Amino acid sequence: MVFEIIYEDDHLVAINKPSGIMVHRTNITEDKVFILQLLRDQISHHVYPAHRLDRGTSGVLLFAKSGEIAAHLGAQFRDQEILKEYVAIIRGFVNDNGIIDSPLKDAHGAYQNAETRFERIHEKEVLFAVNRYPTSRYSYVKIKPLSGKYHQIRRHFAHIRHPIIGDKKHGDCKHNKYLSIHYGLGRMLLHANELQFKHPLTNCVINLKAKMDDDFRRFIRLLTDSKN
Repeated sequence: MVFEIIYEDDHLVAINKPSGIMVHRTNITEDKVFILQLLRDQISHHVYPAHRLDRGTSGVLLFAKSGEIAAHLGAQFRDQEILKEYVAIIRGFVNDNGIIDSPLKDAHGAYQNAETRFERIHEKEVLFAVNRYPTSRYSYVKIKPLSGKYHQIRRHFAHIRHPIIGDKKHGDCKHNKYLSIHYGLGRMLLHANELQFKHPLTNCVINLKAKMDDDFRRFIRLLTDSKN
């Protein structure tokens, strides 16, 4: 596997992460292939993750080429100085925009404040008889998480009963199964669209964007094509 590199200099490298692959080895998976090792081999340089994306999430993924640079970037993430923008397709119709500020439990069971802002880009009712209704509603949304808790976006949209399509853990299994069988859905429809931060050495603002893959664009067309 060769990754699309969207930015690289002597200190940083960013890729367009494909859906379906883990960033690094963990104790909860039996996967044999990970981005950390593959990218290291691709650019012939050790890399250090500046942040994480879930296995199913695609999009901008940033690495440092040294531990020191990774620490600088990590501080920007912790201090919420980095702009993160995602896009997703969710079940149901939502308001034009909104804020989800429900606290989320951490790994130790303690609640932590978390805030996610969203803006609806498009919505559509389609002739999918997934449940007892003859139609199904979906929304295409832009998302800006203002904090970075574990599975924050996925958990927040599940909390307001508009789960992300294709999310196996927090999503709607009936919609996921229907779209998998009838439309070949093989991924979670969450994409890290944009990442903006200050370069740790030059202090210049770096703005990175990642294109969606064909599967994601296909489902966007499903919602925006007037013929559907």
